[in-house]
Amino acid sequence: MSTPAFIKLTDLSKSYQEAGQSLHVLRGAELEIAKGEFVALVGASGSGKSTLLNLLSGIDRADQGEIWVNGQKLSAMDEGQRTLFRRQNIGFVFQFFNLLPTLTVRENVALPRELAGASAAQAAAKADELLQWVGLAERANTFPDRLSGGQQQRVAIARALVHSPQLVLADEPTGNLDEETGQQVMDLLEMLTRQAGNNLFMATHNLEIAKRADRVLHLREGKLVE
Repeated sequence: MSTPAFIKLTDLSKSYQEAGQSLHVLRGAELEIAKGEFVALVGASGSGKSTLLNLLSGIDRADQGEIWVNGQKLSAMDEGQRTLFRRQNIGFVFQFFNLLPTLTVRENVALPRELAGASAAQAAAKADELLQWVGLAERANTFPDRLSGGQQQRVAIARALVHSPQLVLADEPTGNLDEETGQQVMDLLEMLTRQAGNNLFMATHNLEIAKRADRVLHLREGKLVE
């Protein structure tokens, strides 16, 4: 008996209205990903990589098709259900870090765990544990603008993992970093997600970074090609 896919996309389509015309970014995309896989998605700028990540996280809705994540039909949920699902199951790492400037490093990392229902003390304790892992325990009370780009991305990784998500989505996580720092950040992201047995789905234009993945998918003309 085959193991059910952790992520399954069926006939997924998405378009946007731009300058009075429909821009089709996904056209009947199909995909199955096993539990624990690290998958890289590559494609030209504007090809729809970020759109697919937004659909997988429930931030956006498809025009047609089905999205299943860990046995749950994300495409059938309303906005409130998708928000709750995302808080409990999804971690997101962005290219530009997206840390909240008015919160300390510890507060930034703790926030997703608090939103998922943990007490402030529990969230802070888990945040401190993750900051230790990413080598920034001594910067817990610092504000993000006092950190380098590489340090901010390490904080963003800790924030993405603090609520123990089963799926980590990374949108060009090294795109705003120099090559050496980018490799260090990827070492950390890959190690922590694999160690937890979680899925990592990463959009990137960097083919060297993509080679780290178990599978590399190309997004071409709205279709996913392996």
